Amino acid sequence: MARGIAVVPFARAGGIDIYYELRGEGPRVLVISGTGGDLRRRPGLASLLGKGFTTLSYDQRGLGQSDIPDGPYCMAGYAADAAALLDAVGWDQCMIMGTSFGGMVAQEFAATFPERVERLVLNCTSSGGGGNSSYPLHKLQALDSEMRIRTQLRLSDIRITPEWEDNNKQEFDALLAQRRKMNAIGEDSPRRALGKRLQLEARIQHDAFDRLPLLTMPVLVCAGTYDGIAPPKNGRAIASQIPGARYEEFRGGHGFFWQDADAAERIIAFLLSK
Repeated sequence: MARGIAVVPFARAGGIDIYYELRGEGPRVLVISGTGGDLRRRPGLASLLGKGFTTLSYDQRGLGQSDIPDGPYCMAGYAADAAALLDAVGWDQCMIMGTSFGGMVAQEFAATFPERVERLVLNCTSSGGGGNSSYPLHKLQALDSEMRIRTQLRLSDIRITPEWEDNNKQEFDALLAQRRKMNAIGEDSPRRALGKRLQLEARIQHDAFDRLPLLTMPVLVCAGTYDGIAPPKNGRAIASQIPGARYEEFRGGHGFFWQDADAAERIIAFLLSK
């Protein structure tokens, strides 16, 4: 594949059509996105890694341009989808970077298919069980759209308090506008609300904590100091369960990788290390 060329097709994987994007040239990395992830939102998480990798990103079942089958969905099913996608593109092994909900799927994948994972990066995520769960986002679905957006912003960075909002109105309004714009992408897609709900319901069941000690591949766990969705203690709990795992904490919230330039540098260095 020539550098910079992108392949953006669908693959038949797990009995559904999964939309994926294959970009760049270099070591292979499967990029698994978070709750409500949609590759039509730019920039995507793969952009954090620059051009020195071959990145495989995809819309998980029920989201983006992938199929939205009837439920229920489960974490084991999401991991099986990822394995089927790797089969479809001909990857026996690769590195994995999972973020937020994608980090939950990555834990499930690594515990189920350890022989396929060369290195594992877990960003702003939780193990469930004895290692704590991320904030129960399904409880926000009863809120109206505007209140849900405001609440999610406050959870994503606990520095965003009512006092901060009053003192930084222009910046907060810009954050609100950006989030509204992102949420509007794909809003008219049939069954979109169903797919999002089914993902949130699967998320409730996530519990990989007791299987984490079985992981033997190199693992980097990253967290944001001000994350109210997956607090740093959750990341530390994951790292403590995995033999030899590294834990890194960055200045930022649930999106620390956009907020702290050191994050991408250290993730890349870990992926390239021997």
